[in-house]
Amino acid sequence: MLTLLKYLPKRFISRLTGWLVHLRLPEPLRVKSLEWFANHYKINLQEAEMPLMSYPHIGALFARRLKPGLRRIKGLIVHPVDGTLTERGVITDGMALQVKGYIYSVAELIADAEKARSLEKGHFLTYYLCPTDYHRVHSPLGGQIRSALHVPGTLWPVNEESVQKIKELFLVNERLVIHLDTAQGSVFVVMVGATNVGQMTASFDSSIVTNRGRWSLRKDYSKPIPVQVGDELGIFHMGSTVVVLYPPGVLKDLPVSGSVQWGEAVQ
Repeated sequence: MLTLLKYLPKRFISRLTGWLVHLRLPEPLRVKSLEWFANHYKINLQEAEMPLMSYPHIGALFARRLKPGLRRIKGLIVHPVDGTLTERGVITDGMALQVKGYIYSVAELIADAEKARSLEKGHFLTYYLCPTDYHRVHSPLGGQIRSALHVPGTLWPVNEESVQKIKELFLVNERLVIHLDTAQGSVFVVMVGATNVGQMTASFDSSIVTNRGRWSLRKDYSKPIPVQVGDELGIFHMGSTVVVLYPPGVLKDLPVSGSVQWGEAVQ
């Protein structure tokens, strides 16, 4: 599959998929498409904010909200997504672990060498979101949004096969870098796009929409945007990956890898 994708226009395919899943279909087709998607991906409709047939198309179902009060904030530092914590570790010599045998530059990930130096000996947590998961990203702790950076790139899948075979995957894929200024220092939440997941949007700034062009967009906020732990930061319009980077001294112990839900305490 990866060999075939090498020769295909991945950004175009992702934009086309986005267009298709947001089509407003005739009623019988809308019903069938929603039922198929929910059943195929085993979506937990009991958690969804609205009944299945209230969604106008697959795209809206994918980016669904959860029922109010369903998740509770269980710590000062929490997991930002529903998904799988796949990798975690110490940032060493400016590098983080993609998977055993593959490392990548934190400075390149966030496109800021100076800020990356402040993360040395801090920690990285990498989360994978599959199509079944809830796809909104929340702030792992309280603070202020100082900046947001859209880094254009390609759109390889970010599933297990790709992570194990594509070197520096998170650096070549399109991503949205959110810089949080916190009492503990600078924390970065990086949303990484993937095939069919070309579009990411920022919940705090409607002008930030990815996979619309090949140019970078940086927003520095002269008046930082306050966020509480658990506030919504962004939305994937298909499943993907989130990397959270913490400065040294914030995490005392690394959480156990495995399935997590947003709002659960990291430690």
